[in-house]
Amino acid sequence: MRRRNLALLAGGLAVALLVVFALAPNASAQPDGLERVAEDQGFADRAQDGPLSLLPDYTIPGVEDETLSTILAGAVGVAVVAAIALLAGWALRARSARREAHDAASIGPP
Repeated sequence: MRRRNLALLAGGLAVALLVVFALAPNASAQPDGLERVAEDQGFADRAQDGPLSLLPDYTIPGVEDETLSTILAGAVGVAVVAAIALLAGWALRARSARREAHDAASIGPP
């Protein structure tokens, strides 16, 4: 990865983390729309946790300070999304390079 791309990536991650640190303490404790409808319609008590609950209710299990836990969960989310985006970009670039190499080889000399 070129230095410029690395600097842009680092800057983007820094901005995203600053937004998480600034806004996470203001996260609402009220239920989201789906939870509210479930409560209003009377079927919230039938809800089940998903099979894989790494960050339940946007918190880090074991961290006692709720605000810190929410901030850390947000930072983990930013890191996971960044990693997925980087891997997808790498895979697409590799696929494009293979396609270009294949096209160049199939054309051959005139």
